[in-house]
Amino acid sequence: MIACLKITVSVGYNPRHDKEKKEENFGDKYMRKVAIIGVGQTPVREHWSEGFRQLGAQAILAAMDDAGVSDADALYVGNMLSGVLGSQEHLAVLLAEYSGLEGIEAVKVEAACGSAAAAFRQAVLAVGSGAVDTAVSIGIEKLTEMSGKSTTYGLATAADADYETAVGLSFVAINALAMQRYLYEYGFQKKDFAPFVINAHKNAVQNPNAMFRAPISMEQYQSAKMIADPVNLLDSSPIADGAAACIITAAENLGDAADRAVIIEACEIGTDTIALDNRKEPLWLSGVERSVKKAFKTAGVSHKDIELFELHDAFSIMSALSLESSGFAERGTAPKIAQGDGVAINGLLPISTFGGLKGRGHPVGATGMYQIVEAVQQLRGEAPEAIQVDCKRAMTPNVGGSGATVITSILSKNA
Repeated sequence: MIACLKITVSVGYNPRHDKEKKEENFGDKYMRKVAIIGVGQTPVREHWSEGFRQLGAQAILAAMDDAGVSDADALYVGNMLSGVLGSQEHLAVLLAEYSGLEGIEAVKVEAACGSAAAAFRQAVLAVGSGAVDTAVSIGIEKLTEMSGKSTTYGLATAADADYETAVGLSFVAINALAMQRYLYEYGFQKKDFAPFVINAHKNAVQNPNAMFRAPISMEQYQSAKMIADPVNLLDSSPIADGAAACIITAAENLGDAADRAVIIEACEIGTDTIALDNRKEPLWLSGVERSVKKAFKTAGVSHKDIELFELHDAFSIMSALSLESSGFAERGTAPKIAQGDGVAINGLLPISTFGGLKGRGHPVGATGMYQIVEAVQQLRGEAPEAIQVDCKRAMTPNVGGSGATVITSILSKNA
C-alpha cells in the first residue's frame, strides 16, 4: 500500500486548542497523493555562455519531455542569488516565458542553499491541496561569472549579517569553526573525514553531469590547500552553475506514467537559529532533526525504511553532522561509519551516490533539486550501473545556511 502525503490544513484551526489536541489532529485531513513523473537537469559546470533563461529552459523542457507533458499549471523556482550576482530578479516569470509556459502561476522561493527544496515543497503543497494539477519545480543558480570576492559576499548573505558576516565570517569560516570544535570534542583527527570526500569523488566519476569526475586519494586529501583551518580545499564543495527540475502531479492522474512515477511521501521543513553561536548545541543541527522527524511522521516510516540518504555535503563536517542529527549515527561517531564501506554504493546507507555536492558541484539554489532528481534516478533504476543503488525509498535533506533551514523529502517507488 502506497504511503500518502499528509498535510494539515489550517482552515478553521482554533489557536486556543491545546498541544495534545493539535497532535491528535495531525494528518487527519488527507490530501491527494503526489508523484514525480519527470526530471531534467543540466550538467553542473561553469556555464559562461548560458544565462538563467537558457539553463532554466533546458532543465524544464527536459523534465517535461521526460514526463510526456506539454503544459503545466504552475512553476516554482528555487534560487538564492539571481539578484545579487546576476542582476535578475522576477526570475520565475522569465523562466516560464522562455520555457513556453507564459501566463501560468510562477513564483521564486528563496531559502539560501535550501531554496530548491523549498520551492519543491511549494509545488508539493499546491498539487497535494488540489489547487493545481501539474506543477514544475526547478532549482537554478549561476555563481561563476562574478569574482570570487563577489560570490563569497553573496553566499555570506545567508548568515547572520550583524553577528557573523559583519565580523568577517564567511561560510567556510563558519564550517571551519564547527569542524574544529568537532575534532576537539570527539577526539578525531582531520584525516578521519577523508572517507566522505573520497566516496563522493569516486561516485562522481560515474556521473556525466558532475563537475569533478576524478577520484582522489588519502594523500591528495591530506595535502590539499588549507582554506580556513581545519577546512581544506577538498573539504569544500565547489561553487558552480546549473539547473535541475521535476514535474509533479496527483498520483490519481498518473495513467501511462505510473511505471516510472516516484511517490512523494513527505516534504517537511525544520528550522534553527541562523547564527551558529546562538544554538544550544553548535554540533547538533536541530533543523535537520526537526525536518527529519516531521518527514518520518508524515510518511509513516522510520530510519530502517530509508535505503538511500542523499545528504547535503557542502563541507565534510556537514556530512558528519547531518548523519548524526538525522539519527543515522550516534553523536560523535559519523566519521567511523564513513570508514570501510558504510556509506558506499553497496554500504549500509549509501550517500553522495552521484558525487554529492562535493563531486557533482554545489550551485546553491539548485542543489536541493539535484538531490531530488538523483534520488528519482536511483528509485527508477536509471542511475549509471556502477552507482546504481537497489532501493525502494530515499531521503534528501537540503540544508540552507549553516543549518538554519532544512527541507527533508522522502521519496519511494510507485508500487
